[in-house]
Amino acid sequence: MTGPPKERGHGPKGYVPDPMRQGGPVPGAPVPVPADGPRPPVVFENGDFLAAAKPEGVLSVPQTNEPGLPGLLRDHFPGKLYPVHRLDRGASGVIVFAKNAAAHRALNGQFDRREVHKTYLALVDGVPGTNRGQINAPIREFGSGRMGVDAKRGKPSSTEWKVAERLDDATLLRVSPLTGRRHQIRVHLYHIGHPILGDLRYGDKARQARYPRLMLHAISLEFALPSGEIVTVEAPPPPSFEEVLAGFRATKKARKAAS
Repeated sequence: MTGPPKERGHGPKGYVPDPMRQGGPVPGAPVPVPADGPRPPVVFENGDFLAAAKPEGVLSVPQTNEPGLPGLLRDHFPGKLYPVHRLDRGASGVIVFAKNAAAHRALNGQFDRREVHKTYLALVDGVPGTNRGQINAPIREFGSGRMGVDAKRGKPSSTEWKVAERLDDATLLRVSPLTGRRHQIRVHLYHIGHPILGDLRYGDKARQARYPRLMLHAISLEFALPSGEIVTVEAPPPPSFEEVLAGFRATKKARKAAS
């Protein structure tokens, strides 16, 4: 696909929306977390870095009238947190901050040199025909924050993926972006015909709105400390992610039992 993404995809049947949600917040739309919300779990900390498990609906960095993840961590670490990378608001998972300028420069350099290894879980629409693959498709912005593949004007972008679990009409993937373009994983998986479930920006909106959240979770991040030691920081998927997976697993089990 070249040009801004168009609506397409297959309709997964495994997840049944809760009828009690009718008339409430639009499913799939991130709900901002208030500044006095619960503190996200801190999954790694030393004198230079702090890593936390970002909930879906929370901004990675502060914006006007919204403190973002650093604001929710203020009671744990009242000092300045230096952002190094970001997760989309609708995504959850591990995100790391530097605690000082020197650590910030060092980790920024690792990201620039592509020495940081990131792994995500993505529950996607449909069932890929192979068990793994690599997507090499240039990406650029098409306006209003919407990204898309453009073979001529896009920036080189590469994403590796492999199947973690096959479900009915959906597949859980382990995904590793080799470059760091905005919305890269979302755009690339949409580009190959398997949009991430719950993604209201990339995919059929009516179909995607059946899901309560963007089914993208940053499960691990590997980087080097100033000492040279390599650390892998992990954050397990939150209940909001696991509940959707459980619905698909239950449907698959029931169909298998009935066959």
